[in-house]
Amino acid sequence: MKTISTLVSDQVSQALEISLRGAQELLPQEEWLKKLQRSEASGQPLRIKLGLDPTAPDIHIGHTVVLNKLRQLQDLGHQVIFLIGDFTSLIGDPSGRNSTRPPLTPEQIKANAETYYQQASLVLDPARTEIRYNSEWCEPLGASGMIQLAAKYTVARMMERDDFHKRFHSGQSISVHEFLYPLMQGYDSVALKSDLELGGTDQKFNLLMGRHLQEEYGQEPQCVLTMPLLVGLDGVDKMSKSKNNYIGITEEANSMFAKVLSISDTLMWDWYTLLSFKSLAEIAALKTEVAAGRNPKEAKVLLAKEITARFHSVAAADAAEQDFINRSKGGVPEDIPEVSLTGAPLGIGALLKQANLAPSTSEANRLIDGGGVRVDGSVVSDRGLKLAAGTYVVQVGKRKFARVALA
Repeated sequence: MKTISTLVSDQVSQALEISLRGAQELLPQEEWLKKLQRSEASGQPLRIKLGLDPTAPDIHIGHTVVLNKLRQLQDLGHQVIFLIGDFTSLIGDPSGRNSTRPPLTPEQIKANAETYYQQASLVLDPARTEIRYNSEWCEPLGASGMIQLAAKYTVARMMERDDFHKRFHSGQSISVHEFLYPLMQGYDSVALKSDLELGGTDQKFNLLMGRHLQEEYGQEPQCVLTMPLLVGLDGVDKMSKSKNNYIGITEEANSMFAKVLSISDTLMWDWYTLLSFKSLAEIAALKTEVAAGRNPKEAKVLLAKEITARFHSVAAADAAEQDFINRSKGGVPEDIPEVSLTGAPLGIGALLKQANLAPSTSEANRLIDGGGVRVDGSVVSDRGLKLAAGTYVVQVGKRKFARVALA
């Protein structure tokens, strides 16, 4: 019996390999292979969908794990659909929740959605991306349409969902509207005639709902591709703003670069697989070099520069690297804010506050007591220090600098 590899073209084989890179699951893989073969034979691109609910105003690099996969499939010539869940956000996604999630207001959703596609376009090619909002087809359903949709799935099947099951058996409440969320997400796949839907591992139930509903509506069911949830800067929990272990994709370049360098050497390789555009062969070669004695920090610098350049520019990544070197050596970055103050001689606490290097004089004193304040490279240990007229380079902690002209 022939193996799959001998039955498909090199192009399809490569597409399957790209689909599987870093993925948690591809279900069913055989169906996806057939879709790829049909697309190659007909020249008709496949429709590949990713939906995100605008629950916050910004996207962090954890979101880009699935966006990167979407871009890889887009570069193969397929039609990618970036779906903004403005309707489903009104319900609130119960995935991974141990309590009812408060729905967002329409005003919050609109404000958040305005930035989502703009930020996603830093990864996707806007000219080749179809952007949709699921209010287009969810709102016209109305009450009767919602009842008909709800009739296509049973409560027993819904309760098989892990988070619902755990909440029910622990006596925690489940609101009826939460059952609507996976139904509405699944209905998105019907409306868009999706061939493949992407999502994090926590979205598996919702993605499979899309397959079920497409069959109910007489469509060929989509395949499902889940990606691992990116572990955050702490090396423990998934990247999340609530955990403060994230890197926003609109963060300033120097901060982005420094945060990537702060991750552990072990976590670095997972980030390479999920975030880097380097080939798996290149990553394997780099890993071999590190195992043979190359400093792992050098590999981490390469990753930090790649990620920073993607969301800023190569020049910004180079500058961020130099800034990090300067800070590590206790040097002064080239581009620091210049502040003009009057009132010399001025106490150091008041100067820090007026130069926006500390939120208050009391906080300035705390920083001084902790040895975190330098003036022209020398640690300030006396709260009572007064600075005469002149120009000073003032540093607070490792990253805050200002060139203060005091008159």
